[in-house]
Amino acid sequence: MRNKRVVFTNGCFDLLHCGHVTYLECARKQGDVLVVALNSDASVKRLKGPERPINTLADRLEVIAALESVDYVTWFEENDPVHLIRLLRPRVLVKGGDWRPENILGSAEVLSWGGKVKSLPFVEGKSTTLMIQKSRSKSSEK
Repeated sequence: MRNKRVVFTNGCFDLLHCGHVTYLECARKQGDVLVVALNSDASVKRLKGPERPINTLADRLEVIAALESVDYVTWFEENDPVHLIRLLRPRVLVKGGDWRPENILGSAEVLSWGGKVKSLPFVEGKSTTLMIQKSRSKSSEK
């Protein structure tokens, strides 16, 4: 990946929806190579609660890796990917629009080596939490 503009993002990506796809396509356009790091199952459970993740890490890795916009996919066990960011030293760090650039974990590191930190547009009304809530409300109506 030498001489390539590496873009890094991370997340749970538990139930893939069009908001995720749009976000990852936009992330890819920020550079030459897109690396996506997924939270491990244990990490998702710590962050999102005991009923998550819905899909296993293996399944989430396979789905994300199949997207045309994604060049590399990996995972991390911790609650945040800062150690991966330090290791990969991406030129661009991105998160969704619900994150302010200065609050993105790893932003200080990326800025320290001259990289950029961006908050990409958030697709309103599209989230895994909303999908789960909608599914549960439909189930309870039956």
